[in-house]
Amino acid sequence: MTRVKVIVNPLAGRGHAAQVAPEIERELQKLGVAFDLVQTRYAGEAIDLACQAAKDGYPVVMAVGGDGTTHEVVNGLLRDGAMGPETCLACMPAGSGNDFALMNGAVADVNAGCRQLVDGHERSIDVGRLTVDGKFARYFDNVVGIGFDALVARETHHVKHLRGAALYVPVVLKTTFLTMRPPWVRIAYDDRVIETRALMTVIANGPREGGTFLVAPQAKTDDGLLDLIIADDVPRLKVLSMIPHFIKGTHLSQDCVRSAVAKRVVITSEDPLFVHVDGEVLWDPAHEIEVEIFPAALRMVAARNGAEARSG
Repeated sequence: MTRVKVIVNPLAGRGHAAQVAPEIERELQKLGVAFDLVQTRYAGEAIDLACQAAKDGYPVVMAVGGDGTTHEVVNGLLRDGAMGPETCLACMPAGSGNDFALMNGAVADVNAGCRQLVDGHERSIDVGRLTVDGKFARYFDNVVGIGFDALVARETHHVKHLRGAALYVPVVLKTTFLTMRPPWVRIAYDDRVIETRALMTVIANGPREGGTFLVAPQAKTDDGLLDLIIADDVPRLKVLSMIPHFIKGTHLSQDCVRSAVAKRVVITSEDPLFVHVDGEVLWDPAHEIEVEIFPAALRMVAARNGAEARSG
């Protein structure tokens, strides 16, 4: 029977992950799965725990939390080449945002999620690598955002007691009318170059971010490509009218939005670039962002109806 290292972020989902941890223990015991469950104590600890678990030979490492928890576990599995051919990622969605896990076939139900460890299947997914100002920053599984969405993510970290629309509406309004200063950027991808004043630039491995926004509707996590979405600067009121399009994924039809696919993207600017990676904010602004895709770099345990490769 598979040995599983279960890494729980007790703060994820406003404490929801800590609440489901005992249920996970009971269910894994019932299924006869050998496991070791540990709860993180501080931000970034899941990176070290996942790295050590891979070195210790655990065939599966399960992230229990949201996108930030999964992001840390992925970075731990890939750090120092620690991830071997026998190590797989599993996810139990238990955070405020669970975009990566859910779009790759994980389920939030504890019973079904634990059973995936027994009767699910393994699939290979792509991973991106982010370099900031010439220095390696992080691997990412879902999205790197520069500009508007990074500023929104940064503002949400200052709000501790609101969720949903009560959090989202004031943060978006503040970002739109007070903190947003769209940079002039040079975007080089594969053999093309674009120069523009960009409201937002998204480099996506997966289609959805923030639990709400279908920002790269055609992106697939197993097609070996990055989806590049560029939203040009527009008047402030136009920004507000664009938000429903980004929620529904209809923004690609708008004149101010362009899209492309690439294997490598480099963004440079003399203006400060505010960046988030899988929802985690890089607090220091940058001037050069490089993103590359590594096809099939990570193996994942998921349901058999998980995402499939881009057709055509």
